[in-house]
Amino acid sequence: MTTELSPRPATGLGRFFDRDPFRSLQHQMDDLMASFSREWDGSHWLSTEFHPSIDVSETDDAIEIRVDLPGIKPEEVDVEVRGNLLQITGERKEEREEKGKTWHRTERHVGKFARTMTLPCDVQDNEVEAECCEGVLRITLPKAEQARTHKIPVRAK
Repeated sequence: MTTELSPRPATGLGRFFDRDPFRSLQHQMDDLMASFSREWDGSHWLSTEFHPSIDVSETDDAIEIRVDLPGIKPEEVDVEVRGNLLQITGERKEEREEKGKTWHRTERHVGKFARTMTLPCDVQDNEVEAECCEGVLRITLPKAEQARTHKIPVRAK
């Protein structure tokens, strides 16, 4: 990670206690927000793109993925497994066909999305199951036999 210098010299607390402490605080907040933008350029929480949240869990037998996809029909989502990569793609379409309405706020994100993740182990790609219920996509990826936990009995001698 590279560190960039801010366009004006750091003011520190000495400037805070000068005649205009709020202006100094505003400059410090501006510097803080600028550093966030430089470090997380295009991060999903700063963008306006639709970026579904994902939970990944693992048991002895399978990897389970849960994806929040409210308002998206199951037939509008594609799930692909290629080797140890899982890719989920789809699109949330905009619903603005209503005439006679004045919109005061729109915060729901729309657009195409693609989430690709590396799986933590080999899976049986011919036995992967995906189902969508109440806006949550659940993908179950059974582990390949060599990736499963095997209990080894310990013998007494």
